[in-house]
Amino acid sequence: MISTLKKMLPAIENWPEEDQQALADAAREIAAARAGFYALTPDEERAVAEGLAQADRGDFATEEEMAALWRRFKR
Repeated sequence: MISTLKKMLPAIENWPEEDQQALADAAREIAAARAGFYALTPDEERAVAEGLAQADRGDFATEEEMAALWRRFKR
């Protein structure tokens, strides 16, 4: 492990839980990219299952909702 990471570990333990989760998510993405495989978390599995169920029911975003999404994330 590089010294920068070793030095950060004690501070990370005191970060808010959401920041620690963000770091863990980033590390999982890096590991997945290296391995060529991404394992879903239980929360992600539930979200995918819900999205598929919504699609099966025909529940899709409205044109207005999609326009708001694109405005929000357009850079």
